[in-house]
Order: sequence, then structure tokens, then C-alpha cells
Amino acid sequence: MTARVLVVDDVLPNVRLLEARLSAEYFDVVTATSGIKALEICERGDCDLVLLDVMMPGMDGFEVCRQLRRSPATLHLPVIMVTALDQASDRLRGLEAGTDDFLVKPIDEIALLARVRSLSRLKLAVDELRARASTSAALGIRAATPPRLDGGMGGKILLVDDRAHSRERVIAALGPGFEIDVEADPLEALPRAAENNYELAIVSLGLVRFDGLRLCSQLRALERTRHTPLLMLADAEDRPRILRGLDLGVNDYLVRPIDRNELIARVRTQIRLKRYADDLRSNVQAAMELAVVDPLTGLNNRRYLESHLVSLLEQAARTGRPLSAMIVDIDHFKRVNDSFGHDCGDEVLKIFAARVKRAVRGADLMCRFGGEEFVVVMPDTKLSVARIVGERIREAVASAPFPIEQGARAIPVTVSIGVAASCPGDAPDALFKRADRALYLSKNSGRNCVTASAA
Repeated sequence: MTARVLVVDDVLPNVRLLEARLSAEYFDVVTATSGIKALEICERGDCDLVLLDVMMPGMDGFEVCRQLRRSPATLHLPVIMVTALDQASDRLRGLEAGTDDFLVKPIDEIALLARVRSLSRLKLAVDELRARASTSAALGIRAATPPRLDGGMGGKILLVDDRAHSRERVIAALGPGFEIDVEADPLEALPRAAENNYELAIVSLGLVRFDGLRLCSQLRALERTRHTPLLMLADAEDRPRILRGLDLGVNDYLVRPIDRNELIARVRTQIRLKRYADDLRSNVQAAMELAVVDPLTGLNNRRYLESHLVSLLEQAARTGRPLSAMIVDIDHFKRVNDSFGHDCGDEVLKIFAARVKRAVRGADLMCRFGGEEFVVVMPDTKLSVARIVGERIREAVASAPFPIEQGARAIPVTVSIGVAASCPGDAPDALFKRADRALYLSKNSGRNCVTASAA
């Protein structure tokens, strides 16, 4: 993994020192000696992470960070503040400005590389999610809510530590601002983390009866905890294990004795970044669903059908198993819209979709093809059986009038159905053509009937 790091400091020797350290680890480095120049570089998207000195003339690091957080183009950009000031008030100012992390001069090389690697890794993941969200927006599918970047307070945390005095110190340091669940048995930590939606897991490397690094590895590998941030608590002599943990994907670490302000700062950072990534991930998932789901009926749409049917046909041909499809058309639907209005027509479509879904199997693929036309694809189904399913759908629709206008009216609805079976080597168009031909025969036969088309 590589990333482009922007080093911002008005003291040239400091810039050169950080540039040399990061370049030796194969990071690309760009530099700026003022806050204004740094903002220009960030707005152009020429960096993945900012190492920002606090004490600079003109515009200090706090103001640079605030401006980065105000701009949509740089809102998500990771910022690590570098300062010679190790006071709680400075950390609080940094958090309020929106910084993601702190490094105190003189900079510890392991801490530098750990923070840069962790935030760079997260930035790459967030960039991918942002790119998918942008693509969805370009297609006209926009997120219901924009991703948030809050203060990281009130998070739900799992603390794994089998030493009572160590647990008590962490709980006392974090105070009432977080919801903390304690797990003293490391063997129970993994299932507990999988069952609960924790925003952070804090794992002690000093576990008496278990290897803390193994637990971190298991948490990172498990699907349900893969995106849960991990924070290690280590002793000063644990530096080789800290490096190993960072290689395993642990997000951050703290060395005992733990400074309360630093603990709170790092916890808030991890929770804040997780919430932002979760919001992006949720928006991308929602956009994907909108792209393949008809919003009125909740059924899959034509785009999904056309992409998924190809694989179903290939599977049927490969296994030699049957596959059938039917086109279902609501009879005289235009009269419903003309007589009762389009709102009532929408009600009919919703009720229709619900009735048909109850008449087909869970394994069947039902889609709205367009307007009042629907398609049902039935894997492992012969033509004779598909015709019986079609008749069941016809009866489910015609069995009772459709209540509209909040039950004030009820109108009779019927459907015409055409059924066809796939042939070896069939493309979707060929299968649809046969089903459409059968549908045409149903309509010519007086509607409200099912016709099966032989290959």
C-alpha cells in the first residue's frame, strides 16, 4: 500500500526529516510551508493524508484543519497534527477543529508510520466508497442522507481485558461519554463482537490467558467484525508486537501508562471515521438497491432481470435443468388510469405485485418489466408446471376486486399470461419472444387466461 502524504511545516529541516522517513517506507511525499499552500494542494486532490504542524505563522494548523473540514472536497481527508505542545487543551482544540490524530515532537518513528499507515488504509477504502457513490449520483441515484462526520462521542465500545485494574482505569478514563461493554474472557470476545454492532473494540495485548494479537487477527478476518476499528493497549516493551498488530490491520494503539486525553482522542477518532465510512457504505448499498428495484412495487426492475437472467440461462444449459418464464400483463390497465386516475393505478400495481409474490416460490425471480407488464422467471421448472403456476397467478389476481382509494372503491382486475420454456443455448431475447407470442395469444383469446408456448 502506498499513499501521497502532504507534509506541512514552515521549518524546512522538519519538512526534510519527515519527507526522508516517509519516503524510506515508499510513501509519496508532497510538501508545503504555509497553510494557504496546503489548502490549495488539498483542494486539487493532490494528497491522501496531511501531516500538519500546529505552530505556523499567518494561518496555524488549527485553522487549516477547520477549513479542510468545511469544504466538501476535503471533508474526508485524514489530518494528523504535529505539535510540540503536549497539553490537554491543545488536543481539545485539535479535536474541535476536526483533526484525526496527534503526533508529539520529537516524533516517534513507529508512531508516525502507524498513524500514517492506518489513516491511509482507511482513506483508500473511503475513496472507493465515495467513487461508487459519485457513480450512483451520476446515474441519477442520490443518497437519502449525506454521510456525517461527527465528534465521535457516545460510541458503543467492547473492551477486552482480563486484568481488573487495567479495565477499571480504561473505564474511568473514558468516563460516561461512551457505552462500554467489558469482556474479561478473551474466548468469548469474538462471538460477542459478532453479535453486537460495536463501533470500536479495545484489546489489551497483556491478556493473561490468550494472545491479544490472535484475537485482533480473528476480529479482522470475521465478516461481521471486519469493519470494526481495533485499538490495542500495549506496554512499552511490546513494540515488536505493536508493529505486528499494525500489519494485521489494527487501526491504532496506545502505550501504558495511558494518558486520558490521548485515549479519548484516539477513541473519538476511530468512532468518527467508522461512522463516516458506515454512512458511505449504507448510501452505496441503498443506491445499488435503487438501481435494480422498482420503487413503486418493490420488485426487481428490468435492468436487474436482463443482467441476472443471462446467468440463470447459462446455469440451466450447463446443468441440463429446465427453466421457464412468463410475461404477465394486467388487462385493460389504461382504463384504470383513465377512469380512476394514476394514483389509483399505482395502488392497483402495488396490490397486484403483493398478490403475485404470494403465488410464486421464493426461488422464482419476479420483476416489473415496464408499465403494467411483469415477468416471472422460474428455475428448475418445466413448461407444464410453469403453466400451472401461471394459472395460480391468474386466479390470485381475479379472485377478489382490488380495494382502492383507501378501501372506498373496489375494482375487478384480470391478467393475461404467456409462458415459455428455455431451450439449450437460448439468449434472453429468444425466451422473451416465445413468452410474448404466448401472451399475444392469451389476449386474442379474450384475456384473463394463460397460454403456454412450445419451443
